[in-house]
Parts: sequence; structure tokens; C-alpha cells
Amino acid sequence: MNFNPKNKASKITLLITSFVIVSLILWNTNSFFQTFKKEERHKMEIWATAQKVLLQASLDEDPGELPITVFQNNSTTPMILVNLDGSISNTNNIPKELTKDSLYLQKKMRQFQRENQPIKIEDKGDHLQTLYYGNSEVLNKLKYYPLALLLIILLFATVIYFFFKTNKASEQNKLWAGMAKETAHQIGTPLSSLLGWNQLLKTENINPEITREIEKDISRLETITERFSKIGSLPNLSKHDVVLETKNAFEYLKLRSSKLVHFSFTSQIKSAEVLLNPSLYQWTIENLVKNGIDAMKGKGNISIEILKDGNYINILVGDSGHGIPKSNFNTIFNPGVTSKKRGWGLGLSLVKRIVEEYHQGKVKVQSSSKQGTIMQISLKSTELV
Repeated sequence: MNFNPKNKASKITLLITSFVIVSLILWNTNSFFQTFKKEERHKMEIWATAQKVLLQASLDEDPGELPITVFQNNSTTPMILVNLDGSISNTNNIPKELTKDSLYLQKKMRQFQRENQPIKIEDKGDHLQTLYYGNSEVLNKLKYYPLALLLIILLFATVIYFFFKTNKASEQNKLWAGMAKETAHQIGTPLSSLLGWNQLLKTENINPEITREIEKDISRLETITERFSKIGSLPNLSKHDVVLETKNAFEYLKLRSSKLVHFSFTSQIKSAEVLLNPSLYQWTIENLVKNGIDAMKGKGNISIEILKDGNYINILVGDSGHGIPKSNFNTIFNPGVTSKKRGWGLGLSLVKRIVEEYHQGKVKVQSSSKQGTIMQISLKSTELV
């Protein structure tokens, strides 16, 4: 895969910038939270002072309007006022239906004590009452604001990521499709010329075996041209015997591969009809077999086995290569992923596209170890079970 240092530096810069921005937002929010919490503490200390004034006033002495005004202004902070003997003297900003529930109030007092240090109301060193208070609704909302903000940022970043990823994938698909069709077009001109030259050779006193071999290669080039011309457009599918089509691809590769590669073909069933485009299907088999030969470094065993599994036909392509790490089972189908020094890493990507997008089947790594790898193609049978 191509490596661009500039792209990597840009990504690191963007990551660091994003981290700094998020850190500043969290720091600023936490700073505002602590300031607001101090303000609430100060307000409750004023409330406790007003309560102290009210307690100090004798029955015939008027404490004035100030304590009453302070009490009335507390409409947001929940609080519980407790006497020295542990009895509850008063509650504020707590649902009325719960003020008589002693268990609920005890639970709330423990919660308030965790949230804020209780305020002792004293007179000349004598402990009169204790004020337990919790965070106001506004403070609680502010407490969870950073989390909500991070979730919004994460959601926004995810939407942008998938938008650009989808857009990039669409552009890449158009590029590959255009290149494939242009390749098919370019091959077409010399191919027509080769057909003419082969016909001319037949009229000369030439060994017929030579022209037959040339015809095979011309036929092969026609197949390749047809395959490339189908990239980017939905191919026509029709009922074909998957066992026969697999065997044809197998025999073609067996005749044109090194004698150091041992081929074996087995089928649990004699025939099975599936919706296929023979040209593209054989391309997938060739890609899997060639990948296997590359994994074995040109020497080893290649096996193809066909099994029936309910409504599906499984085609297993095995090799005795060095195997694939389990962590790479999914990524090997991504475009550009390859372990070879030369190549664009498009083989397995094309296999996945042909099998899953064009034939509505499935392809996966069935198993892999140091003893070899088995790739599995699953196609739905048109025959009723």
C-alpha cells in the first residue's frame, strides 16, 4: 500500500488539534461547574445564617424580613434541615409526597453529604442544627454537559467520517470501473488483429497444433476482455452447473501451472444449479487458486472441494501455504491489502465483489494455520431442498 508522509503528518496534526479543542472545552466546563458550585455553597451559607438568626430570636422579638426573604429565594437547591437529636426540622425543594418518607429522606441525606459538605448551624459554640443540601437541577445538568458534548462531537465526527469514506469508495469504484473498461477496450484492437493473423496462418502450410494453441490464447484474451468489460456494471446471471464451471476453471489452471503444484478436485455432489455469470465466477476461482500458489511460493498442494449445505453450495479452495493471521481474516478483502512485494492487492477485493455484490453469495476464510488456508465461497442453489 502507498505511504504518504504528508498525509500522516496532516492526520496527526488534526488529531492533536481535536484533542486540544476537546480538552479546552472540558477544562472550561469543569471550571464553570466549580465556580457555580461555590456560588451555591455561598448561597446555602447565607441560608444557614438566616436560619441561625431565626433560632436566636425570642418569641416576642421580630427577626425582621431578611431571613424570610432568604428562605423564599431558595427555590432550586434541595435541602434537609436536621435537629441535634437527628429529627428532621424542615425540607425544601423536595417533592411534598416524599417529605414524610423517612427512608427516602435518610437516603437523600447520604446523597447530599456525598455531593456537598453539610453546614453546621451553631450559636456561641453550641451545635443547634445541620443543613444537608444537594446540587440544584441546573448544576446537575451542567455536570453531565461535557459528556453530552463529547457524544455530540463523536456523532458529528462519525457522520463526517462515513460520508467521506462512502464518497471516497464511490470515487474509487468509478475509477477502477473506468480503468477496467478502458483496458478491455484497449485489448480489443490487437485481439481483432490476432484473430485475422491466425486465420491467415491457417491458409499457410503451418502445423495445425500451433494455430490451435494460438486459438486457445485468443479465447483466453477474449475471456479476460469480457471480464474487465463487466466491472462496474451488473452482469447477467443465468442457471449454470457450479460443479462443471468450477471443474473447468480447475482444469484450465492445472494445465497451465507448475508441475511442482499438486492439484486435487473432489465434489460431494454430481451437479448443482446456481445463478452464475460463468466468466466472472471462473475469475474468482482463478484468483483464489493463484493466491494459494503465491502463498506456497509455487510449490505445494491446491485442493478444491464442493459440498452441499442446505440451500447453499460451498466451494472450498485450499492451499498448503504459510497461512493468514486470524486478525487479518476480514482485512485481506480490502483493496490494496497484499503481502506480495509486487501487486496492487485487488485479487481478493474482486473476489469479494464478484461473489457478494454480483452473485449475492458469501466469501470468507474458513480456516487458516501454518499448514495452509481454506477459503470458502457459498452460493445459493436454485434447486429446492
